[in-house]
Amino acid sequence: MSTAADKIARPPVIEMFDAAVTSTRAPGSAVIPDVNWCVSLDDYWVIGGPTGSGKSDLLATAAGLQRPLRGVHRLFGHELSGLHETERLRERLRVGLVFGDGARPFPQLTVAENVALPLRYHHGRSDAEVRRRVEEMLDITELSAFADSAPSALMRAFVPRVGLARALASGPEVLLLDNPLAGLDPRQVRWWLDFIAGLAAGHSSMKGRKMTIIVACGDLRPWTSQGRQFALLKGNHFLPLGGRDDLGRCNEPLLRDLTAAHSS
Repeated sequence: MSTAADKIARPPVIEMFDAAVTSTRAPGSAVIPDVNWCVSLDDYWVIGGPTGSGKSDLLATAAGLQRPLRGVHRLFGHELSGLHETERLRERLRVGLVFGDGARPFPQLTVAENVALPLRYHHGRSDAEVRRRVEEMLDITELSAFADSAPSALMRAFVPRVGLARALASGPEVLLLDNPLAGLDPRQVRWWLDFIAGLAAGHSSMKGRKMTIIVACGDLRPWTSQGRQFALLKGNHFLPLGGRDDLGRCNEPLLRDLTAAHSS
């Protein structure tokens, strides 16, 4: 049980109360009508759900990219609906999101240009600062050799790393990842798991600051030894499960399905 001291030491970074998550495919309809969820600083959440359960919509809403139809949504203690657009953008930029479906790099830009885009567009860094940060991000994601290549020229397994490098370039405090292991071979899966574990522990590229991690996935098996808090999306409902030790005591059939066989 968390104490008052814990809450002070680990303040909430994302809060959703009675929040109705809308669908990007059908704006105005609630794909998850009743999300009650609090993510604290340094948490590591893993959210499992089958195809079509709203995983991507939940992450987009949590990141502030789309508004809930109703309810409360706070980033870093600020109710987003009450903020001016400039203030809203400032809070939203503290959250990085790696999209699903190959991370969606811009095909008309090179790998390096994709990574540089948020630094140039949102942060106004000098050319030298942008160049140094891009080189650092490409180095840690092992993409340096492809800096001047189009994303389409990369092996399929490396394309999501472009989205990862882009999301990390601004040094976010929270990182959301949408099904990042989909379609990867075991070696690539291990790279991602090791890298994300490093971010959660405090990576040198983030000045050693521990990062709050949220992963949405269709296959929970790779994450059960790494995540710290778990939840499911089932039948349009957000179901918190608890910590790692609670998984073994949970009799939820969907949990058994998502830890027994791969679900995309």
